[in-house]
Amino acid sequence: MLIEDIMKRDVITVEPTDTIRTVLLKVQQYRIRHIPVVEKGNLVGIISDRDVRDACPSILGQPHDDDESIFCTPVSNIMRKDVITSSPLDFVEEAAYVLYENGIGCLPVVSGEHDQLIGIITETDILHTLVELMGVNFPSSHIEVEVDDRIGILADVTQLFKIAKCNVSSVLVFPGRRPTKKNVVFRVQTIDPRKVVSLIKGAGYHVVWPKDPGE
Repeated sequence: MLIEDIMKRDVITVEPTDTIRTVLLKVQQYRIRHIPVVEKGNLVGIISDRDVRDACPSILGQPHDDDESIFCTPVSNIMRKDVITSSPLDFVEEAAYVLYENGIGCLPVVSGEHDQLIGIITETDILHTLVELMGVNFPSSHIEVEVDDRIGILADVTQLFKIAKCNVSSVLVFPGRRPTKKNVVFRVQTIDPRKVVSLIKGAGYHVVWPKDPGE
């Protein structure tokens, strides 16, 4: 799945000459945490609700004469210019890694050599998409199998689901807890996975989940 498939295209933006008060009002009105800063449609920075809070006077402090001037400060004075962005043709999992690796909450989506802003994707969008990709938003069951780390093993195991006539919604593979092993997690479209679990065990595989009573 590509970023262009899930990005928000109707992006709330501000310009560098807009004031902090304008940003604060848009954050509250649209209930958003990040606002791209654009100039003639091109991305030049980004500002977050945290940036605004840091710049604004505290409600717990004493009023100062310059409080009003702070609200009239241009966005360009506090916006972040080194913006990490995404391309509409990036994969969703790549965008998720960028968010994770950089500890950020959103990725403006840009196109062209002048970074024309065409969308935005947030960590919430990524989370919703991953939930849908894994199939956990519909009634289903979780089956986790420990297998040898060898070529063709996934095809061998999935053949058992075909025999059991059990439809698979998603498959995740990750390193096993023991050397030379991998764990494969299947999300299957049934609330009673006992038949396919029995077949998997009968074929000699170790089923990590669901566990038998007493394990």
